[in-house]
Amino acid sequence: MAKEHHIVGFRIGRETFGVPISLVHEIVRVPEITSVPDSPGYVEGVINLRGKIVSVLDLRKRFGEKEIVATKKNRILVSEVNGKMVGLIVDSASEVLRIPDSDVHPALSVFGDSEVNYVTGVGKVQGRLIILVDLNKVMNKGELRRLSETPAALSAL
Repeated sequence: MAKEHHIVGFRIGRETFGVPISLVHEIVRVPEITSVPDSPGYVEGVINLRGKIVSVLDLRKRFGEKEIVATKKNRILVSEVNGKMVGLIVDSASEVLRIPDSDVHPALSVFGDSEVNYVTGVGKVQGRLIILVDLNKVMNKGELRRLSETPAALSAL
């Protein structure tokens, strides 16, 4: 049997992205977010998710989306990024996709040596292209360290 990639598909703008399902713990509606002063522009703040403080960043801003509109379809992907729980705001997320290995093209063959080092490949599903993303590379280590310190500082209050 051919190897398949099991991914959670989500939309940002007009594009569909995918991350491995093993990294997504849950998908939730966007609750009230408590802002954190002096954080990068794409960091929205923190949420209380069943007693756990989770940092939330807007993946739309991180990916440079120009038109960011809050709608009822917006979701937070509660994901594991470099061993830490992080909430990622996306335009919508609703599908689990299975992409055969033969339908995934490595990023290097599509983008060459470019600045989008977080793209691991492009998958084809029923005529659509899905940009596969490595969440561990979306944020650099310094940014992730700052995010992980924020919930700890807040829970100490």
